[in-house]
Amino acid sequence: MKDASNDTAQFAPLMAAWNTENQVHLIVGANPLAAARCAKSLEAGAKPIVIAPETVDMHFTLSEHISRGAAQWVRRGFHDDDLTSLGREEVDQVVDVVFVTLGSNHPLSTHISKLCHRLRIPVNVSDAPELCSFTLLSTYSDGPLHVGITTSGRGCKLASRLRREIAAFLPSNLGVTIDRLGAVRRRLWEEDSAAGLGDVSFEGDEDDSTGQKHTFNTLVTEDDVAAAKTRRMRWLSQICEYWPLRKLVSITDADIEAILKAYSSSRDNNVKDINGIETPSRKGKIVLAGSGPGHPDLLTRATYHAIQNADIILADKLVPAPVLDLIPRRTKVHIARKFPGNADQAQEEFLQMGLAALQEGKQVLRLKQGDPYLYGRGAEEFDFFRGEGYIPTVLPGITSAMSASLFADIPATHRGVSDQVLVCTGTGRKGAAPDPPTYVPTQTVVFLMALHRLSALVEALTTLSGDESSSSSRTLWPKETPCAIVERASCPDQRVIRSTLEHVCMAFEAAGSRPPGLLVVGASCHVLHDPQAQKWVIEEGFHGLDDLRGEAEAATTAVGETE
Repeated sequence: MKDASNDTAQFAPLMAAWNTENQVHLIVGANPLAAARCAKSLEAGAKPIVIAPETVDMHFTLSEHISRGAAQWVRRGFHDDDLTSLGREEVDQVVDVVFVTLGSNHPLSTHISKLCHRLRIPVNVSDAPELCSFTLLSTYSDGPLHVGITTSGRGCKLASRLRREIAAFLPSNLGVTIDRLGAVRRRLWEEDSAAGLGDVSFEGDEDDSTGQKHTFNTLVTEDDVAAAKTRRMRWLSQICEYWPLRKLVSITDADIEAILKAYSSSRDNNVKDINGIETPSRKGKIVLAGSGPGHPDLLTRATYHAIQNADIILADKLVPAPVLDLIPRRTKVHIARKFPGNADQAQEEFLQMGLAALQEGKQVLRLKQGDPYLYGRGAEEFDFFRGEGYIPTVLPGITSAMSASLFADIPATHRGVSDQVLVCTGTGRKGAAPDPPTYVPTQTVVFLMALHRLSALVEALTTLSGDESSSSSRTLWPKETPCAIVERASCPDQRVIRSTLEHVCMAFEAAGSRPPGLLVVGASCHVLHDPQAQKWVIEEGFHGLDDLRGEAEAATTAVGETE
């Protein structure tokens, strides 16, 4: 009998940073995946060639790459000799890389894979890992820093999330810091070489694939001549290894020079275990609290204290990980098992779990995304627990309906542009589509829970349905109305897509989904940022709150050092 446990016992892939500048990448297909492969090749400096018949439905972003000359289109089906005739002269016209985007069931996928393996050409076939000689990573880049994640085809888009989680943890300007430290390292090498110290390379740190040797923290004595030659390099390595990243990114060349003269790594980090103090439970009490739009710094102090003091926390699935990270390890946490079609059952399960804990004398926290009463069933839960004899304490949360537009530089109201705000849900009870609002030129409309049915919503706003007569009193929204999609508002991986109702669906399709998110519609969307002639603009990242926290921590540290 085959041991199922061996199915995942595969060799680790050889992961490497590959210089593909000026290589020829052959892309077979014209679908959205082909467009993504083309974009990835262009980012790496390669020259993509797309092979697809003229009769195919060419993806619009792929068409744009071809129309501006960034990619070449061979307007026919694949020929075997394409592999050995479309490449560079210096490698005898053999192509460098092949991407097959036709799927595992297409007969050409297996055929092309076999040809590539025979010719030693790296090949990637969509949805067919057994036909691939390599796979692409989900990557994050910041200057010289490039982070790649792979789940070996088993992650169900988890690699993308892991990449975002890692990127969100890293401070801004880390790439600039790497450049600076690299320049300092080069300067030290030149100075020490000029001083006659000989070979001053240390621990093979020019190779990113090697870790620290076991001698990294070996005591360096004055009579150790060999170690003395590398003293300053060792100190620089110690800084890179042990300094907090947020302190490291603020380092200057002057700091480096001062530290290399008198650097000690013997400081004691007297870290207190904040989870070691048991807080007595408060008997039979429930709190309904909003966790805000995403960033933990936007919690109210009352909600933070409720998190610290709860015996059991019942959290919405959209409560972000940084907020959940504030929960003490001793506290029981349950995440709502809500998914489309199961919301009512999951809600009832949470109500019963909360009631059982209350009857045991526990302190219960019902932690909700945003604000408890704004499309959050907060009033329903209040009524339920009140009916069971427990009066909840309700703590407000900053709602994304107002704050998301703020973090995207969109004023909800603006003199001469917008004098009113309307907050709507994009999904009604039992998943039904609510009636679209009429067009008001001076109104900003925020649609929550709407991105999963964005196309239907935009169509409802801009056109009359079959049930509406031509004499309907509802005014249609002009397709050129500005709008914006704001996802993961206030978080480091925030994304803003600025567009119009005419193009926002295509923009969302091209960018993909990053829940939770919302849609803002109205002229105020283009007050501070106007895409002008562009169909859409995508803006990544938000570090304003983290930067404020870093400045506050730095100020506190400076005060402590002067006392």
